[in-house]
Amino acid sequence: MQTLVKWMCLSLFLFVGTTAFAQDPEEIESEEVTATEEPEGGAIDDVVKKEIMGERRVLAYQPVRESDVFWEKRIWRVIDVREKMNLPFAYPEQPFFKILSDAATKGDLPVYSVDEDGAKFKKRLSTEDVLSMLSKSDTVITFDPETYEEKITIVNNDINWEDVKRFRIKEVWFFDKETSTMQVRILGIAPMIDVRDNEGNFRFEKPMFWVYYPHARELFARHRVYTMGGNMNATISWDDYFEMRYFASYVYKESNVYDRKLEDYIPPSVDLQMESERIKGEIFNWEHDLWQY
Repeated sequence: MQTLVKWMCLSLFLFVGTTAFAQDPEEIESEEVTATEEPEGGAIDDVVKKEIMGERRVLAYQPVRESDVFWEKRIWRVIDVREKMNLPFAYPEQPFFKILSDAATKGDLPVYSVDEDGAKFKKRLSTEDVLSMLSKSDTVITFDPETYEEKITIVNNDINWEDVKRFRIKEVWFFDKETSTMQVRILGIAPMIDVRDNEGNFRFEKPMFWVYYPHARELFARHRVYTMGGNMNATISWDDYFEMRYFASYVYKESNVYDRKLEDYIPPSVDLQMESERIKGEIFNWEHDLWQY
């Protein structure tokens, strides 16, 4: 009798389990159709949806006391995006200038004027000022094909990111006696644009605006850098790129009593490059000489 009861309980358990896990064929077909539908926002052009970079935060700088800054020198550099090490700046899918301009026009990134006060990050530009820099208004004369009447049309031409070939960087090198280390902090970044005459001939190059780098670190941390190694999954942000100093550059000015650029007192020749290397070596030797006995 007990054996019969056990068999009846086992049969009832199997029947209930099979019924619970069974699905109607129509329901299965409906689920397959739903799984193959295009997701909202389009298909994902990758193995998985990449969201880690958008959630990254920056590591705050270590606080430095004024009394601990034993030595300080300001350096201005130029980054040429046409150099091999700087090619990530000109990555077509997400060029660095586009990141700056998009954030500035949306008001997410404060930018400053290039005059003396702006270079010290005191004169902030409005969104309208930035938009006027990024778009040029040209007057074009057209003719009506039917009446041959002459018309004057104003056309707005946006600046192409490919026209921005160089960036200026303002940075501070200082020796922290609390940690006995030489450190560097980037203060500002300025994109450079070519100025041409009406015939399209190059006249000179000028900075467009200054970006205060400490305020831009959060933005840079959320944008991936296409590394030269070809690893599309590399999680190097623009903040990492600048902090680890993966870029190539040359010095065009150092802090001096005359506030002169190198080109103001050195002939425009190969000597400029030699002077730039001399300044770099001077900073290295200053720290190195502290530990010589």
